[in-house]
Formats: sequence, C-alpha cells, structure tokens
Amino acid sequence: MKEKKVALFNKLGREDLEEELNNETFKRITVSLYRYVNIKNPDIFRDVLYGCWAELNIKGRIYLAKEGINAQFSCPEDNWEAFNETLEDYDYLKDVPLKIAVEDDGKSFIKLTIKVRDRILADGMDDNSYDTSNVGNHLTASEWNRDMADPNTIVVDVRNHYENEIGHFKGAVCAGSDTFKEDLPKIHKKLKGKEDQKILLYCTGGIRCEKTSAYLKHEGFEDVNQLHGGIIDYARQIEAEGLENNFIGKNFVFDERRGERVSDDIISTCHQCGETCDDHTNCEYLDCNLLFIQCENCKKEFENCCSNECLEYSKLPIEEQKELRKVREAKGLLDYQKSLRPKIKGIKKGNK
Repeated sequence: MKEKKVALFNKLGREDLEEELNNETFKRITVSLYRYVNIKNPDIFRDVLYGCWAELNIKGRIYLAKEGINAQFSCPEDNWEAFNETLEDYDYLKDVPLKIAVEDDGKSFIKLTIKVRDRILADGMDDNSYDTSNVGNHLTASEWNRDMADPNTIVVDVRNHYENEIGHFKGAVCAGSDTFKEDLPKIHKKLKGKEDQKILLYCTGGIRCEKTSAYLKHEGFEDVNQLHGGIIDYARQIEAEGLENNFIGKNFVFDERRGERVSDDIISTCHQCGETCDDHTNCEYLDCNLLFIQCENCKKEFENCCSNECLEYSKLPIEEQKELRKVREAKGLLDYQKSLRPKIKGIKKGNK
C-alpha cells in the first residue's frame, strides 16, 4: 500500500470529534487485536501505522512496545477490506486474530491514538517473571464449557473488580483489584497450593490471559488453560454454534460503549441508590473521574456525578476548581478515587 503523508496526531478537541463521529452516515466495525512480537523500532512503526490507518479513517486506541501490539479500534465498513490488506503489509500483523465486537453502535472511539510504551500491558513484573512464548492451552468455547463442568476445575477471572461486577462466568474466582498490575500477585496467592489442579483463565479479549498463564506456568502450575479470544469471541462462538452460555451479565469494554451484553442478566446495582443496573459512568467532575455504576434516575439527579460533593465542585468557577485540583494532586488522584468508593455505595435515595 502506498503511504500518503498525513498528520501523525489528532488536533481536534473532543466536542469537534464527537460532532464529526455523530455526523457519519456509514457503519463502523469495532475490533480488537493483540500480538506479542519483537518490534525492533516501535517509534518508527508507530508513525507508519498512524499514517496508514488515519488514511482509512480508523479511530481507536493502540499501544506499541518492543514486546508487541495491543489495539482496540473501529474501522468504517467500506474500508474493512483495505484495512485487512494493511495487516498483510507488515510482518508484525500478518494473520493476527481479530476479535469483532458483539454489540456495536459505531461510537466506540472518537479519535485515533497510537502510543509507544515500555509494555503493551502494564503488569508490574520484571522480564524474569514469565515467558510469553510459554503460555497456557487455548480453549474454544465448547472446550471451555466442557472443562468448566468439571468440579475440580478452577475458573479465574483475570480482569478488574469493576469488570467482574457487571458480568462473569459462573463460580469464577476474581482477584478484586483495580488494575491488572495488582491482579497477578493476588491471583497467585488465591491459587497457592493448587498447582496440580486444572486452571481456566479468562479476560476480555485474551491479552491479559497470555501474561497470566505465562506467569502461573513460571510459578509451577501444571495445567493452565485460557479462553481463546476472551469473552468477546466466546459470545460469538456460542451464538454461531448454539452452545450453552455460561457467562452471566455484561462484558465490560474499554471504549465509549463501556459494555457489551452477553446475557440478559443484570447482576449489579446502582452505587448510589441500589437499583438494579449495570451501566458504568465516569464522574462528570473531571478531577474525580471515578468509574462507577449509575442508573438513569441517579444520572439525572446527580448530573453524571458520583456524589453531591463532586456535583457541587463541578459547578465551581474554573479557577476554584484549579485550587481544588492542587489538593487532589498532592494526595494522588487514585487515592482520592478509592476514598470515594465507600461514600458512593453508602448513598441512598432520601439520604444523600
């Protein structure tokens, strides 16, 4: 494919990007891919890939590192064939498996971002903690269901607590962490002493299972297996093959949609009023930005904020917000978010 000279970064603001996306008259396909592969110069590959995919009007979030690529994005339906041709242009991407979204409104991403990082998936481990060439067995949906039926099998959710909260496989063990970096040592602790049992790992699209299975095998676990293509591909396989669905609820996704429904079950509740709900919201007060579950009634009442405090702060003049920001930065935004969780869950209607 002949590469055209295009800008290598987005220069539009969010409002302009949202308007541009909402005015599109064509359909988009939301897709994810990952591959552990030795990329010799990710900075150069980043610019080449950006120029190529921007020309095809692809929008998404792509991470590159010397260890490989991790990408979630949407492609205009009319450019789908041309996009697939670009995969064959680069040895790093040839024959890479694609995971197509289960539910897709075409609004999953508003811009194209490609970043170079130390790792495509932050895990908090050093290079001697695992070998990504020695991973668990990859299971199809039917094989997964078969092995899940064995009472001696341990099913492990390697996702974060807020993902597990709205959807998971029946009986799965969850680390209950905020980040994948915290997951690996917690999972190891939960499984300690069970090194000879069959372990089944699952995540959204498969990438976290690659590192987790490699880590567990390095730690002496003998029978490690992982769901090939993750929950995304499992949902496609059970529909295509008429298999039993052992996943209950919604699959959390890291884009504007925030979730894909896999079953009709709603297994979580609004963090503010306790009503049945599995829709996530980011707090409207940007210095908080907490991700939490919020029903439509509370969304209206709190104007997308997680608490009365944040609602009040969000309406302050910008200069006053900047002063408050200094306080939050001094204590750390993540610590501030964690401190809000018990307060959010304690809020009830009529007592806010």
